[in-house]
Amino acid sequence: MKFATRINSFITDGDTVAALHRISKTRGIDYVDLNYPEHFNMVSPEEMKPVLDELGLTLNSVAMRFRRDFVHGEYSNREESTRREAIELTKRGIDAAALGGSDLVTVWLGYDGFDYTFQKDYAKDLGRIVEAFQELADYRPDVRISIEYKPYEERVHSVIRSVGQTLHILRLIDRPNVGATLDFAHMLMAGDAPGFGAALLLEEGKLWGVHLNDGNNDHDDGLMIGSIHPFETLEFLYYLRKYGYDDVIYFDTFPIRENAQDEAETNRATVELLMAKIDAVGVDHITSVIAEADGIASQNLRNLLLSAPVPASN
Repeated sequence: MKFATRINSFITDGDTVAALHRISKTRGIDYVDLNYPEHFNMVSPEEMKPVLDELGLTLNSVAMRFRRDFVHGEYSNREESTRREAIELTKRGIDAAALGGSDLVTVWLGYDGFDYTFQKDYAKDLGRIVEAFQELADYRPDVRISIEYKPYEERVHSVIRSVGQTLHILRLIDRPNVGATLDFAHMLMAGDAPGFGAALLLEEGKLWGVHLNDGNNDHDDGLMIGSIHPFETLEFLYYLRKYGYDDVIYFDTFPIRENAQDEAETNRATVELLMAKIDAVGVDHITSVIAEADGIASQNLRNLLLSAPVPASN
């Protein structure tokens, strides 16, 4: 399995390079996601890959970060000049990813939303977002763009707010190099069943990023993996295994009082334990139980997963 962890948990005093050094010393973490433009302030896109190579890290994805200049929206901003700025910023992020050795850019549109009724021309603005993604996809077809939805925060309501709307907009965009990233806590916030959403996107061949974490449903809590929803996490991971997902699993957790390195290693150990239990029970057996569509059988499966023996870790 391939793992990355949240670099902002390791950053102090804005020093990206020092954080990368700390991540490189974290057991089992061989990949990193970088935010654009904030993590390229001290190291240029041209300089980033040699730094990562020296540390034995691989760039998984560049994640776009739109800050306060875009409070009225990114790709649907009411000012066309600001909208163009967001699109051009993304193009520079796409170039930064390619220079860093990655073919993946993650886009979360935190400000493309609304707070009040009668504030958004829903169909028109969705169309403007679609057109922006089409332009970005065509800018560099060799780079994949992955849409990460979140139902709210920064706005009261986001335009792209659920698995269903994500699938809808992917079909409207209609580009082979545009897919989706699923954030477990965002799915809980939206009332989406994580396993359901993963299965739909995997079936479409459009799941290109996974952000694992946990939370109490209402907020982006960034808690450790499996700490609140262990069975939902198991089901999510089962679908990754069933469909042969082999991309990076990114730990999008927020250790505030915990040591970041210890927390990342605990997340890795949790995922490896849960995957080992899935493998011990067997994907085929789990699939056969699901086919029964029986509540008792599914409870027996959950009990079996809890008790399944796994090989001792090294």
